[in-house]
Amino acid sequence: MKVFFAKDFSQYNEEIILTLKKFKTSGTIIGNGNRNVVKIFEISGLLFNFKSFKQHNIINRHVYKFYRKSKARRSFEYAQLLLDKNFCTPKPVAYIENHDFIGLTSSYYISEHLENAFTLADVLFNRDFPGRTEIIKEYTALIYALHENGIQFIDNTAGNFLIRQENGAYRFYMVDLNRINVYASIKIPKRLKNFGKLTLDLTFDKEILRIISEEYASLSGLSSEYCFREISRASNKMLIKRKVKKVLKLYKYLIRI
Repeated sequence: MKVFFAKDFSQYNEEIILTLKKFKTSGTIIGNGNRNVVKIFEISGLLFNFKSFKQHNIINRHVYKFYRKSKARRSFEYAQLLLDKNFCTPKPVAYIENHDFIGLTSSYYISEHLENAFTLADVLFNRDFPGRTEIIKEYTALIYALHENGIQFIDNTAGNFLIRQENGAYRFYMVDLNRINVYASIKIPKRLKNFGKLTLDLTFDKEILRIISEEYASLSGLSSEYCFREISRASNKMLIKRKVKKVLKLYKYLIRI
């Protein structure tokens, strides 16, 4: 077992290791747990999120042991990167990896649990959500700031932004951090393509696309029509990709019958 703790949370080492031993049988699960499993545990009066990543096939197990950082480790390190650059994410507590002679068998990322928060999805899919337009604009400003810092948040989906009001303002916390790219700078086409996953399910809602496009254009000096066209194009490509994946899954299923 490989265990790495953030400096501020090393005192919880023993309790967290003990909690892992009962991960499968206790804790409060978040979401459906179809892929990765996230559970809330209370330790010494504090709430922590334990994320167990889906077990890999034998090839990827070998890759994640010898050639590539595990998703748990990447989540931990990217969380520290974001905090160092004054972006928000629940505080990283630790990452834990288990190995055998073949490769990685399991991995966990542990972070502080964020209470009293809602998701960006709650905002986007509720036209009557209070402050909806303002929140969408602030989300867009966050993505622009990430891009200006050379950060591409690949899993830029509505469920991966937790929001809560702090001191009269909205603060955005990013989660699901294992897929981030860091560049010296990001070219405009790649920046606008980064909205593809978020807007994939919003192609029917031109109002949201327009708000995002106009806000990003205002911040970047680009044309709002250009931003709208490129973001819409990225969404459509993602939609086609999703449809192809569904067809392939159906094809594989039919072959096995």
